[in-house]
Amino acid sequence: MKARLERALAARRLVLKVGSALLVRPDGTVRRSWLEALAQDIRAARDRGQEVTVVTSGAIALGWRVLGLPRRPVRLEEKQAAAAAGQIRLARAWQAALEGVGLEAAQVLLTLADTEDRRRYLNGRATLGTLLRLGAVPVVNENDTVATTEIRFGDNDRLSARVAVMLSAETLVLLSDVDGLYTADPRRDPSAAHVPFVEAITPEIEAMAGGAGTGAGTGGMVSKLAAAQIATRAGCTVVLTAGAVERPLTALAEGARCTLFRAATTPRRARKEWIAGALAPTGTLWLDAGAVAALERGSSLLPAGVTRIEGRFEKGDAVLVRAPDGRAVAKGLVAYDAADAERLLGARTEEIEARLGWRGRDELVHRDDLVLL
Repeated sequence: MKARLERALAARRLVLKVGSALLVRPDGTVRRSWLEALAQDIRAARDRGQEVTVVTSGAIALGWRVLGLPRRPVRLEEKQAAAAAGQIRLARAWQAALEGVGLEAAQVLLTLADTEDRRRYLNGRATLGTLLRLGAVPVVNENDTVATTEIRFGDNDRLSARVAVMLSAETLVLLSDVDGLYTADPRRDPSAAHVPFVEAITPEIEAMAGGAGTGAGTGGMVSKLAAAQIATRAGCTVVLTAGAVERPLTALAEGARCTLFRAATTPRRARKEWIAGALAPTGTLWLDAGAVAALERGSSLLPAGVTRIEGRFEKGDAVLVRAPDGRAVAKGLVAYDAADAERLLGARTEEIEARLGWRGRDELVHRDDLVLL
């Protein structure tokens, strides 16, 4: 268990989910000293060469008192109004904490739908990846002011899992008001035993989950297990731990209690299997011999190597890639629709803007979105 946890905490890409109950005091103010200490953990991870993305709750919890509401809102339109007022305060708190350790925060607002539609998914993946490459810390929250289903039924546990999958992150850490999974609700059953390691989420594991927890947050153990299931299936290890301690990542490394959910595969393998097996191609790209050789060496597919296009596809659709002799060599998610791809046939990278009238991506299919057959 110790070795597994050490590997998880050393992940190249790490996603942290922060719950409302950790970030917001009962009086509706930010726990600034705690947030500043967490920022020190993020700084330390960055200094080790890790890329860190934060998924944070707290907008509604910070916003409803500001608007003069007598209690935490129940009506949808009041929740959305509270989220609008609270989001600006939430972003400001993260910006200040991260700036205090020399890091730049970048706000990203998503809904679960943004992670389910392939075109929006690819755009979100590219944006988050670019922010990480440029050294920023993406701070992600639900776009609560426009999302309805997420507010009514959802929480940021599932969103954090989707973000981890989107980024092909190796580890997701759920910082919560509980220190892991128990065989029963320990608040009600004194005989409940802590479960340090979960090999797979079985019906027996699911039966251990209880209801929602504190008044500040909306998620309970059910949502955390749902998040763990999403993430582990995609190759992401999940660690659930109590985050209220100062510097919770440091505490984890020093032996704080947690539950580790084992990843079923690796992120890269899971993504490649999804592209290869779950998506039906809607078009075909024909390549010259040089482009085929480049793909087989692990390169992305550039427009210069494409000789012919078949089918009517949209950006983000799956396409089949064929060699000059007709052999299927790869399948991938295309970065342009069919009309734009036609305009780019044979184009060198520096010609893309002139042909389209705008600067798109250099790759027709990026190697991260491509699997050899």
